[in-house]
Amino acid sequence: MECISVFDMLKIGVGPSSSHTLGPWRAAERWIAELKEMGHFKQVSAITVHVYGSLSLTGKGHATDLAILLGLSGADPEYIPIEDINGIVAKIKSEGSLSFNNEKILPFNYKENIVFHREFLPFHANGLTFEARLSSGKTITETYYSIGGGFVVKEELIHAKENLKTLKTFPFPTQKGTELLVYCQQENANISDIVLENERSLRTDIEIDRELLRIWNTMLECMHTGCHTEGNLPGGLNVRRRVYDTHQRLMGNVPYSSPQEWLEAIRKTEVKFRQILKWVSCFAIAVNEVNASLGRVVTAPTNGSAGVIPAVLMYYLVIENHNAGFNEIKKFLLVAGEIGSIFKKGATISAAMGGCQAEIGVSSAMAAGALTELLGGTPEQVLMAAEIAMEHHLGLTCDPIGGLVQVPCIERNSMGAIKAINAAELALDTDPKNAKVPLDKVVNTMWETAKDMNSKYKETSEGGLAVGVHLSDC
Repeated sequence: MECISVFDMLKIGVGPSSSHTLGPWRAAERWIAELKEMGHFKQVSAITVHVYGSLSLTGKGHATDLAILLGLSGADPEYIPIEDINGIVAKIKSEGSLSFNNEKILPFNYKENIVFHREFLPFHANGLTFEARLSSGKTITETYYSIGGGFVVKEELIHAKENLKTLKTFPFPTQKGTELLVYCQQENANISDIVLENERSLRTDIEIDRELLRIWNTMLECMHTGCHTEGNLPGGLNVRRRVYDTHQRLMGNVPYSSPQEWLEAIRKTEVKFRQILKWVSCFAIAVNEVNASLGRVVTAPTNGSAGVIPAVLMYYLVIENHNAGFNEIKKFLLVAGEIGSIFKKGATISAAMGGCQAEIGVSSAMAAGALTELLGGTPEQVLMAAEIAMEHHLGLTCDPIGGLVQVPCIERNSMGAIKAINAAELALDTDPKNAKVPLDKVVNTMWETAKDMNSKYKETSEGGLAVGVHLSDC
């Protein structure tokens, strides 16, 4: 059984993709750490990186190559100033050298030392191999897999002993929804209470609150940035940012000077059904326009689906409960993280393995369940809402045009957020005893659907809209 913290499911990083950007970035960092542990780092004289499968087929559109450069350079995706990224990459390309972990200069030809291979490695669709030539003339290699949501593993360490040891520290270890419900019944507790006790086995309350607040503030700033930035997205599709105009029409002339004041100002706007739909879409699309521009987002559970959870949480704060604050935000994020972990353990959160049902579908389920608890739902209704949201994303393909996380990816976050709200309302109006499909069953079904899905619909840009619409059409 795998130990997954809320902070594993909700990570701060740089767009556009958790599996194709954040994962390779973290893999580079991990490789450097292992080179140092083995005493090889100082002996490295040259580097080559080999990229395979989905990472290769849509890698350049997902900035995989840039992420590798930044990771090898020692930059941290959580904290690097976004405005520094282009400068670091441009310097490597122009000078033909790289500051390895910001410690030693190595020759590096951008066009030759990152090699894209169309073939897939057997273990996972997102594989990459780091190759180092040592001063002794010896060559050493290490292979990593980016399995979605920024998670990186080696095949032989997928069930590492240290992970199992950490799991034993959880007072309420959970693999399935049914197990989670048993804990809730035994403790007479909500799901957020159970998750919080697990987190307390890893961190202090102060640390938990600080990190959850940092995650929320990143989400809020991301929505704020997206709503206040105009122009076209990078990458060649010439996709115009739409949220700036939508936000201007919805907001009017209400004054504010910070993201928090912006939130308070939205609470004063009109709340007819059409306006609510527009606001939710505005929040979701804002995040993913920032994501598509190599901006800072929170994987939730991935970058491609990063807009759903903040949009639904923002909906609760500005529409449902004007008195809500950090306590409600904390509960929402705890529940969302736990539901996401159930899908990761039982299926996948990688579009390269399961199509977009693994990203937008899972994020919608996470948001639906979390919203349901805040709206007063029972633990059974929380899991029902998550099931409903995923049930209506089953089979959703991943077919990004031009390999970019833009079309249809950005709009899908809006649809996932709206479905999450609808799923929560359906669950709240239903007696769980009458549910026909439990959450665990839909997790299994999603995984079986993923395995049956043709590979051209799994983030390869070889099917669907990705071949039906060409860059030349744009």
